[in-house]
Amino acid sequence: MHQLLSNNYVHIIVSTTAVYLFIVIAIRLFGKKELAQLSVVDLVFILLISNAVQNAMVGPDSTLSGGLVAASTLFIFNYVFKYLQYRFPKFGKVIEGDATMLVYQGKMIESHMRNAKISVDELMEAIREHGVATVKEVDLAILEVDGSISVLSNQYQKRTVKRHKSHRVITKQEG
Repeated sequence: MHQLLSNNYVHIIVSTTAVYLFIVIAIRLFGKKELAQLSVVDLVFILLISNAVQNAMVGPDSTLSGGLVAASTLFIFNYVFKYLQYRFPKFGKVIEGDATMLVYQGKMIESHMRNAKISVDELMEAIREHGVATVKEVDLAILEVDGSISVLSNQYQKRTVKRHKSHRVITKQEG
């Protein structure tokens, strides 16, 4: 009986690792812009993906211990990935890619925008979110590896980074 449980846990660990690697590779292939700009469609997609892979990770073991083994595997694998990215920068670049320059000295770099699948409308929205009215006022706009867009304006004096709404800090005055 003990060996059966051990084999089941090994199966959960292997399956969870395979699902983790698949999701990392899929996110890398489909682009970093998906990370920071979640629409309703993207949120539904993420929820459905998590539901779709749940059974692949734990199989028929829907017990608490099976779920904890799968969750522990995810935490450990995520820690190992982060450590490898820190320890070996080239590995990090393979996993996350490079930042992409979208605007330089007031001019859009259309080939970079096309490669990053960023439309002019999306770029303009990001620029306005940074308090800049036109592309001509932007010295530098970069699509960062985390999917956010950084904007430098006023001859590189003013730097703003688009923050995710969920990362907003609530001050004592607001609460």
